[in-house]
Amino acid sequence: MSELATTALGDTVAFDLRGTGPAIVFVAGAGPYRAVDPTTTETAELAARRGVRTAVPDRLGRGESAAAGRIDLARELAALRAVIDAAGGSAVLVGHSSGCAIALAAAAAGLPVTGLVLFEAPFTLPGAQVRAWIGEFERLLDAGDLDGALAQYMRDMPPEWLDGARRDPSYRQIVDGVVSYRADGEALVWTGSAPWARLLRPIAAPVLTLVGAETFPGMAEAAAAVAAAAPRGDTGVVAGRNHIWDAAAMAELLVEFTLGSAR
Repeated sequence: MSELATTALGDTVAFDLRGTGPAIVFVAGAGPYRAVDPTTTETAELAARRGVRTAVPDRLGRGESAAAGRIDLARELAALRAVIDAAGGSAVLVGHSSGCAIALAAAAAGLPVTGLVLFEAPFTLPGAQVRAWIGEFERLLDAGDLDGALAQYMRDMPPEWLDGARRDPSYRQIVDGVVSYRADGEALVWTGSAPWARLLRPIAAPVLTLVGAETFPGMAEAAAAVAAAAPRGDTGVVAGRNHIWDAAAMAELLVEFTLGSAR
């Protein structure tokens, strides 16, 4: 049964909590939630058997974390803080895709983050291009054109991803969930608002940037740039392809990183 927590802004966030020990909280990117993301659930289960506590939430506006109105970055960070508190008061954040930007923003904002693991952060565009991309996405979102907003958000992703979503029987549900991407967009704009060294200066926790063994052009370079700019940064490769990690390999790495950060 899902755990529930109320955020400081009054939202209710649902999550799974497993294991005991230093905490890991997973931060999904645009789209995924527990019911459609078995890889993260498997990773959390494997890691929880090895001396850590794992929390896998549904982002606001997805799955069991129902939310109405403007779901912005402030609400998402409040939800993340509520999950961290429920997991023990501090945690390693594991960001996936645009969830990496949210995880970084959380650490920079002073949430109790003991470490950051960022898998395939999409930090491949200059800040001006990110602002233009997300600006048009938000314009379509505010106009109520959710189909257009989804297409705009996925503009630079492999075209078969959007084609596959449109053929999915749950396409309308996918489209309705695009309102939850606003927080991703705001976080991505923040990542392009200043040089990495300035953005990451407040983050004292160790930062590990990862890509899959079979990744997209530019991802490894972006990971290396973030790691180089972080006060305590490192980068690496984990088994994975098509923007998805291998659960067993990722669980092993996360346990080692989290237990090491807790010492």
